[in-house]
Amino acid sequence: MRIIRMPIYTLRPCERGIQETLGKHSGSVTPGLGFQIPIVHIIRVRDVREHTTNIPAQSVITKDNVDIRVDGIMWVRPGSDKESTKRTFYSIDNWERAVILLAMTNLRQEFGDLTLDESLAAREKIASNLESVLNVFAEEWGLTVSKVEIMLIGPPEDIERAMHRQKTPEQERRAMRLLATGEFEAAEQQKLATIQRAESERAAALRIAEGKAETIRLVNQAAQKYFRGNAQASKRIEMTENALRDNTQIVIAEEGIKPTLLLGS
Repeated sequence: MRIIRMPIYTLRPCERGIQETLGKHSGSVTPGLGFQIPIVHIIRVRDVREHTTNIPAQSVITKDNVDIRVDGIMWVRPGSDKESTKRTFYSIDNWERAVILLAMTNLRQEFGDLTLDESLAAREKIASNLESVLNVFAEEWGLTVSKVEIMLIGPPEDIERAMHRQKTPEQERRAMRLLATGEFEAAEQQKLATIQRAESERAAALRIAEGKAETIRLVNQAAQKYFRGNAQASKRIEMTENALRDNTQIVIAEEGIKPTLLLGS
């Protein structure tokens, strides 16, 4: 809060004020340029932006008689309308201190209705309940509590150590599960890659074999067309052997040359 005694004054957009004439409330003051009569008038101005206010750490006792430390943070905004501005000056002497003390008192009450386990899991619920309770009183003071957050919930050291000992094995089990899952996925990917590579090699070998079979067919046709008798058979064998040098066997039967293709070595 600031007090203006000069005859000419200005208020920023984030400020609201009241005017007193000879000690009595005589009106409200809005942003912009203003004039007053010194000694007769006095202007009291307040910042109406959101105020970030800490809830100091304090010891509270839970429903199951466990002493824990908690703190928090809240956002409080003085009202910008004329009536709310008037209340912030005349309904409470120090609104920031009043809201903090009110929050601390109700925070003890909220945790007192819960066990330790419930308290650790009900952070958002406690903050919501506290915000509702604070706004009931804050409205009378011309304020609005827009948000409350519980920051720290600190159990006693012995309970914290026990929780840590319990948490460590669980973290190890979780890490082992993640590791096993990663290894399994890697093995599956490797297996898939092996299958794909084998299929690719088989397809390539099949294409080669089909090409060689087509070569043999063309050799047989040429031998039948241009050679006769033993020369025909000899030429077939010679041309086939020249055409196929790997993975191929030549079988001579009564009905003619029978090439046999061997896939693989």
